[in-house]
Amino acid sequence: KDRKMRRASSVLRVGRAVRCYSSNQGSYSQGQNQSQQNATGSHQSQKGVHQDSEGESQVPKAAQEQKQEPSMRSLKGQKVGNNQWKFKFEQPFKLHKFEQGPPMEITTNKEELIHFYTQMQRIRLTENASDSLYKKKMIRGFLHIYSGQEAVCIGMEAAITKEDHVITAYRDHGHAIGRGDTPKRVIAELLGKKGGCSEGKGGSMHMYSREFNFYGGNGIVGAQVPVGAGLAFAAKTLKTGKVAIASYGDGASNQGQVFEAFNMSYLWKLPVIYVCENNKYGMGTEAFRSSASTEYYKRGDYIPGIHVDGMDVLAVKAASQFAVEHARSGKGPVVMEMETYRYLGHSMSDPGTSYRTQDEVGTMRKTRDPISQVRERLLVNDIATKDEILEINKQVKAEIDEAVQYATDNEFPPEADLYSHIYVEEVPVRGVELSNSYVPGKQTSQQKQ
Repeated sequence: KDRKMRRASSVLRVGRAVRCYSSNQGSYSQGQNQSQQNATGSHQSQKGVHQDSEGESQVPKAAQEQKQEPSMRSLKGQKVGNNQWKFKFEQPFKLHKFEQGPPMEITTNKEELIHFYTQMQRIRLTENASDSLYKKKMIRGFLHIYSGQEAVCIGMEAAITKEDHVITAYRDHGHAIGRGDTPKRVIAELLGKKGGCSEGKGGSMHMYSREFNFYGGNGIVGAQVPVGAGLAFAAKTLKTGKVAIASYGDGASNQGQVFEAFNMSYLWKLPVIYVCENNKYGMGTEAFRSSASTEYYKRGDYIPGIHVDGMDVLAVKAASQFAVEHARSGKGPVVMEMETYRYLGHSMSDPGTSYRTQDEVGTMRKTRDPISQVRERLLVNDIATKDEILEINKQVKAEIDEAVQYATDNEFPPEADLYSHIYVEEVPVRGVELSNSYVPGKQTSQQKQ
């Protein structure tokens, strides 16, 4: 009986006529003609949504009945010079305590768009390979796939330098690659191999790179946020001029330590940007069921905030540039909400189908995919040819295949590594038994055996 009631409740929840993707004016429709929608990655119609008295996004009946093909307006740009194209954003940025926000258009070029496409495709195929390796039981423990959210980390990277600091949650593979690490090192880390970016000690949730100022994934929900404030505190104290980006999910937004970090960073005007990657679901709980306010960009209260279309890499870049300039100039922190979507479950143990419909996921893939949007911009505006795109796909696939082989062949770290990287200097480490304690230059009894 309980199962039937839960199933009925789920049907009622997902059976709403339209799944709203919040924007000032917009939603993403879940129509019955979804099978007719193509994979252009472009915007759907954004008109006709209002808020009811309960704060639920509603769409007029006429809009529900008139299911339209996705709009191409946001993908068609204007050539403004030699190898320069200007694109206008269809979705306005929502602002909190900012009198003026990022510009509603951006100028880019072929090289940047190709770079965005290649990097996001690199992340997507790395995650596909990770999914496969996990199912083969070559990856153990937890695994959180980033597919669908690639525009967030890649767009932000375009607004900062490698000298700036980035820290995120446990869905961190994409951020590691965005920072400059390689699929080889990322996949090797997933397999627990010595050649991994954390030398096989971190696994999926603890990617790390001192070289790229990436302070990793963090397994404790929300724990990275105050650490990000600490990175910004160090940057301000040492007067390096660097900024810190601390990313977290909508599921972590209600953690007390998040608000404690907000408070301190505002008091001390720290150069930190808090990025809420709102992928709609905290594990299997839809945002509105866990958060009294789902306007995460306003959560900083006294801290200015921006709401961004996190599926559009150009919008992410423009908003991130705006936020970085604010923080770097000494004006203090910014809270950014990147409204995005994850295609797969929370982790590999979650099929991602019990709390949302496959139609919902399929619609997002067909109409809002961040990689498809860049591809269509390249093709619709004759910036690149289909052959060029296919060649990039071919090269990235070969790179990921090589990375998988490298990781598979790589060695596991030796037992002696159990005692390394505990302290900055090599010092004795007491084991459970004195005979198994580590003394620099001496072997433990187990090592002697």
